[in-house]
Amino acid sequence: MTMMGARAVAEAEKWIGTPYRHQASEIGVGCDCLGLIRGVWGRLYGEVPGIGAPYAADWAERTGRERLLDAAARYCGTAIALEQMAPGDILLFRWRAQFAAKHAGILSADDQFIHAYEQAGVICSSLVPGWRRRIAGVYRFPDFPPVRSGTD
Repeated sequence: MTMMGARAVAEAEKWIGTPYRHQASEIGVGCDCLGLIRGVWGRLYGEVPGIGAPYAADWAERTGRERLLDAAARYCGTAIALEQMAPGDILLFRWRAQFAAKHAGILSADDQFIHAYEQAGVICSSLVPGWRRRIAGVYRFPDFPPVRSGTD
């Protein structure tokens, strides 16, 4: 695990128990899966990435755009191979092959990840085969935040 990975896991663990709230990103108050990633990012780098326009719960099914994969590449760089993932990495999931990736979590151990789940809030789940086969991309928190220009 990288130093940044260890920091990401430690920050994500602090969010466990936060209730699920669509589009929110406030530790202890509420967040969705993207809000968890944004919140941990903010704790690591001091600045929370923008999300652009508000998003509906079914945005991935309606638009088909790979918004999560595109944003992860923009902020974290090239995706890493599944066999190289390590605790602290961001996992993006696709529910079905024909839909865009729309769920995110942070790998917390070789076989566990932390994510915000609508029925349970922020929890740590086992990365069982059902979850593993839905991984659409793995991204590593960069050692330093990327230099950004313009707005998201």
